[in-house]
Amino acid sequence: MELRGISKAFGPVQANKDINIRVRKGTIHGIIGENGAGKSTLMSILYGFYRSDSGEVLIDGKPTQITDSLAAIRAGIGMVFQHFKLVENFTVLENVILGAEGGALLQPSKARARKLLTQLADDYELSVDPDAVVEDLNVGHQQRVEILKALYRQANILILDEPTGVLTPAEADHLFRILRGLKEQGKTIILITHKLREIMEVTDEVSVMRRGEMVATVNTADTNPSELAELMVGRKVLLDVQKTPAQPGEVVVSVRNLQVIDRHGVERLRGIDLDVRAGEILGIAGVAGNGQSQLLEVLAGMMPGTGTMTMNGADMDLSLRRDNARTRREDSIAHVHEDRHRCGLILDFMAWENVAFGYHDRPEYQKNALLMDNAAILEDAKGKIERFDVRPPNPMLTAESFSGGNQQKIVLAREIERNPDLLLVGQPTRGVDIGAIEFIHKRLIELRDQGKAILLVSVELDEILSLSDRIIVMFDGKIMGERDPEQTNAQELGLLMAGVVGDSVTGDAA
Repeated sequence: MELRGISKAFGPVQANKDINIRVRKGTIHGIIGENGAGKSTLMSILYGFYRSDSGEVLIDGKPTQITDSLAAIRAGIGMVFQHFKLVENFTVLENVILGAEGGALLQPSKARARKLLTQLADDYELSVDPDAVVEDLNVGHQQRVEILKALYRQANILILDEPTGVLTPAEADHLFRILRGLKEQGKTIILITHKLREIMEVTDEVSVMRRGEMVATVNTADTNPSELAELMVGRKVLLDVQKTPAQPGEVVVSVRNLQVIDRHGVERLRGIDLDVRAGEILGIAGVAGNGQSQLLEVLAGMMPGTGTMTMNGADMDLSLRRDNARTRREDSIAHVHEDRHRCGLILDFMAWENVAFGYHDRPEYQKNALLMDNAAILEDAKGKIERFDVRPPNPMLTAESFSGGNQQKIVLAREIERNPDLLLVGQPTRGVDIGAIEFIHKRLIELRDQGKAILLVSVELDEILSLSDRIIVMFDGKIMGERDPEQTNAQELGLLMAGVVGDSVTGDAA
């Protein structure tokens, strides 16, 4: 696959500028760059979602017109998007054949698809129940469905956009085994990612984009993470978190015997006891789906629970009989939700509006008792966007116009700059580039050093180990243990995440 002279602008924003790239057949080719560098736009052009303003696409040396996604599929191109394109209440089989039914009668198509899915699953370690409903699958298996969709359509070139952004380390390792298997079968893989470890581990070549331009293509074996980071950002980047020892103070938030039963009657939290002190970061490690999300949502007033919670010594209501989320903000609790699209932003609203959400009734945003002061909100948003280096720095753009990492910066700017006593952070760097990760980590350490309490949930063990002053590990809604980050490692934490305590396995895990 080759792209020659590809350019694409969205109004005044030049997303791609004269891009040239060649990808050798049967290789895994990485494309990296900061958020907003133009990576996803370039691949969307290759997949037919966008039409380039200039340039051409060559497949197997032949100029190929990619007018839409159907043309891309006919050319043997498949794409797995960062946010999956699945119908959640359809089965795996129905999702795979959707749009490629092969005739008016569904039963023969489903029978053929079932046979082919079994073969593909065996060939590429993509085992998944064809009759399972997608909404019942974890994200790792949903991603397998997306890959199966592409292979079912006979894709020879497979594009994956930030494929590990929602995966656990174990799921990511399994994905890499799948990609290597695809490569051995002669498939060509294009991997868009921010994670330099993944680039070094799985790719043969890597191309680096910066501000819409291609700045380098190198053999992966001939480079290193520091060099790639500098090429991405245009400056030296600190890959390790720099921090002094914590100076913990008084307990800011305390919970005892916290229990949560969800609307389906499933017990999500089972007797959680924890304290978070001023001036410390308490990290929570665990495989997604083991209660971490529910813990943050209860503390943020978004979900009811039982037990007790105190904030700065005052009792908090866990029943949701009133507007608890608003009350929590008034009590100096800020919350960066792990799902920025579902709970952090309203994508159709502009950036300046999103910067005020949840705080729009504050006096500084009010003109009088009836009207908000939009000019004050806009001016405040401009300052936050500048300080958090949101790109492009235009508060009048809708939130959906920004890349995922810049959307995350908007959420972080809104919550961090409220100077909370307690900051609840879920997956702070999910889908965020290396330069922005460095920035976000610095801001969290600065907040800790100002005496704030931070409760951090992340599936990235490197992030948990480097940022946390204490680490607790959750499994099946329970705390499996607490560890000092200086006295533990990823292997020990991984065992606790699987329910293994010492040399034994808990009954639930078994």
